[in-house]
Amino acid sequence: MQDDSQDLSPAPHSPILSRMDPPLRWLLGLIGIAILLVIIVQGRIFLAPLAIAILLFSLITALIDLAGHFRIGSLAMPNWLATVIVSLLSAAVLMALFGIVSAQVNSVVATASTYTDRSEEAVSALFAWLGADGANAVLAAFRDIDVGANLRAVAGSAGNLLISTVLVILYIGFLFAERPHFGAKFEKLFPDPARAQRLRHILSAIGRSVRHYVLVKTAVSLATAGVVYALLLLMGVDFPETLATLTFFFNFIPNIGSIIASLLPMLVALVQFGDWPMALLVLLGIGVIQFSIGNIIEPMLMGRALHLSSLAIILSLTFWGAVWGVVGLFLAVPIMVMVMIVCAHVPGLRPVAILLSRDGDLTEGGSAA
Repeated sequence: MQDDSQDLSPAPHSPILSRMDPPLRWLLGLIGIAILLVIIVQGRIFLAPLAIAILLFSLITALIDLAGHFRIGSLAMPNWLATVIVSLLSAAVLMALFGIVSAQVNSVVATASTYTDRSEEAVSALFAWLGADGANAVLAAFRDIDVGANLRAVAGSAGNLLISTVLVILYIGFLFAERPHFGAKFEKLFPDPARAQRLRHILSAIGRSVRHYVLVKTAVSLATAGVVYALLLLMGVDFPETLATLTFFFNFIPNIGSIIASLLPMLVALVQFGDWPMALLVLLGIGVIQFSIGNIIEPMLMGRALHLSSLAIILSLTFWGAVWGVVGLFLAVPIMVMVMIVCAHVPGLRPVAILLSRDGDLTEGGSAA
């Protein structure tokens, strides 16, 4: 990232703010942050789908530009045709993902009743090291959990998922309707050519880094899910499609996602076979897959595009997970990448970017920015 941060600072002397005492300015800043947090929390129903739509819009736009360069001899694909084809394919992929998730949820709910008794035996075996009294106490607490009601609630949430999916598609459609006017609006908002150019540089850096992260993460997650599916099928573990689908989605959550995706198949194997050696064998196999792909292949493909501190990632996961739930966990890293890039270009916020980065290196080759 080029160090042109000195030119991107906001106007330092606002006529009103310059006459205020520093404590009053800090108070106004805190009030502004509080209002922003309230808006983020209370508006999560439409803000979370909008964030996903903007992210997908960036990816789809890149694909459209790529399709526009496709040529057959002297014939090139018109931009409008590329937009229509890529947009329809993207909508079809989103609806297909919804169909896959709904089918897997229905499959689990339909067969979950047969696992109730087995799960109690597995819980007893799992906590046998606590002694008879401890294992019985844990088992009693487990029986108080209405698994059937929870599963029915999960199945009922498919309707909400459909609404969110349709909302994301609508948002993307309206973003494309506004796309031809982005340039004119940008020029009116930032009439200074130098400032406009620098802001374009920031937006370009954000788009490039986020697209690279999402594309690599998608490819890696697909590969991991495919290998996990083959392993579970080979070992005869139930719900291989469901567990592979969960593996794909959990792998988008850094650090903790791969752990959860490894433990779930082990628990299913423990309930299914009632045998610790088999469950541990499943855990070992999936652990090797996750370690090999996540620590060898993914860093090779990702390069240094994801240059965030591990602590910053965990804090971001905690915050956005608490604010937007599961959707927040998936969006936490792209949001942190955007924040770091913006902070790196603003002189007053560069210390924040350094703290968010892995080693304080904010150069183009060493960061997502």
